[in-house]
Amino acid sequence: MSQFIQLHILTSYAPSNLNRDDLGRPKTAKMGGFDRLRVSSQSLKRNWRCSEVFESSLADNIGKRTKRFGQQVFDLMVTKGASEKNAKTWAADIAGVFGKIKKDSLEIEQLAHISPEEQTAAFELAVTLAEENRAPKDEEKALLRQNQSAVDIALFGRMLASSPRFNVEAACQVAHALSVHSIVVEDDYFTAVDDLNDGKEDSGSSHIGESGFAAALFYNYICINKSQLIDNLNGDEALANKAIQALTEAAVKVSPKGKQNSFASRAYASYVLAEKGEYQPRSLSAAFLKPIAAGDQAVDAIKALNKQAENFDKVYGECAEVRYAIDAVNGEGSFEELKAFVAQ
Repeated sequence: MSQFIQLHILTSYAPSNLNRDDLGRPKTAKMGGFDRLRVSSQSLKRNWRCSEVFESSLADNIGKRTKRFGQQVFDLMVTKGASEKNAKTWAADIAGVFGKIKKDSLEIEQLAHISPEEQTAAFELAVTLAEENRAPKDEEKALLRQNQSAVDIALFGRMLASSPRFNVEAACQVAHALSVHSIVVEDDYFTAVDDLNDGKEDSGSSHIGESGFAAALFYNYICINKSQLIDNLNGDEALANKAIQALTEAAVKVSPKGKQNSFASRAYASYVLAEKGEYQPRSLSAAFLKPIAAGDQAVDAIKALNKQAENFDKVYGECAEVRYAIDAVNGEGSFEELKAFVAQ
């Protein structure tokens, strides 16, 4: 049986624009018949894996997402003495292991997530080819698939359509964060003034614009399959525990970066409920199908969340073996104990 770790997180943001759509306005979604503010799963995961929290905890175990890997291999070969013609052909061969190469280019068509071990193996092969002045063999390219320890790949998965043997099943699922209440996106009308304009000839502003924003208390749901994570990391349970702790800290403390300088939208979670067990996971988003009304929204949202968990338990039996919560609204629980709990 798989062991699941579920995180239910409530985080409040003052007026902000955390995650923009194609028009530059905050992303939204309909839920329960009402407009909700939304932060996409993709935005959350990128901000977490690129955060200082991840970097400081897992510096040697983070992969790179790039289309430009072939260029790196090419540059290395040239510095090691290969001709540009050969280096381009051989670099395309190596980079092509991780995805289809664009015509007359060294770029991979889609972003490829490459682990540190795979990058090292590719660079070592590039040096060998340059020194021996030869093309890579098929068996050498096959060996580029390493027993990887990139926790971001192990957590969030990897899909390479042109190289399915390199695919990794994600061990972590992240829902789009949605506001627990209905929202109306407002517009900030702003102007910019030319400091050298004395107003004698032109007293108007130098720039006029609008920027959408909204405030929200978000519910975010994360489900980690610890058994899958350990398998993705080749049985390294200690590294899996470090990854779970780093992900938990990032999810609780790291904010999306949209319009950060304009809104200073930095926040820690107001409430976190962590659950562990072998039962089939389930989100608690149903607690917010009816929007939380204005008033003491944080307290009411916490009550609704716990009531939904209690009701699921009544109907289906215990949905988790153990639980631990921290409540920054009422000053209860310990974040360090939460980190220890998720990694036990």
